[in-house]
Amino acid sequence: MDKDQRDLYESIRISMHKKVATAIAQKGLAKSHITVLDALLKLRQTCCDPSLLKIKAAESIKRSAKLETLLNMLEEMIAEGRKILLFSQFTSMIKIIEKRLAEKDIQYVKITGSTKDRKTPVESFQKGKVPLFIISLKADGTGLNLTAADAVIHYDPWWNPAVEEKILEMQDKKRSVAKSIFDENAGTNHKLSADDINTLFEPL
Repeated sequence: MDKDQRDLYESIRISMHKKVATAIAQKGLAKSHITVLDALLKLRQTCCDPSLLKIKAAESIKRSAKLETLLNMLEEMIAEGRKILLFSQFTSMIKIIEKRLAEKDIQYVKITGSTKDRKTPVESFQKGKVPLFIISLKADGTGLNLTAADAVIHYDPWWNPAVEEKILEMQDKKRSVAKSIFDENAGTNHKLSADDINTLFEPL
């Protein structure tokens, strides 16, 4: 991330860290899930594209390092003749990506939860009419047979590795901690330790 995006991330990280720690201290983990999820969501959105955040501090930041990296990757891969599946959880992020693809005249098809006709985009991709297929992770329904693809990009995994070796090193622990938060079978007795909280919200 460049300076502006990094500064925004850090300010949100500090704010969310305090909010989560306070909530857990006052209510315990079992009653703090929404607070934890909201905090993690805001950090993910900051990494994906600051414009996803509906806050004043993000309005002046017009560049997302991750989005620019994605566009550069797509241009190179398409030039090589690759067939790409691009997944995102956020339909709002897909709209941002679509706008940039239009600027670069990159052809694509997509399926989201609101797509009624799935057959047409699948056939267009399978027959090689377009090199890129965008799919919302929230697009429910029957499975898709997309054997023409030879590359898959998940735009918004749980953490943005970005070139940050430190974050790459933290991913495994973040994943296990996050899993315990989301695992309904974990029961309500699981408590995040101070170390867990510090790992989730460690500075870049």
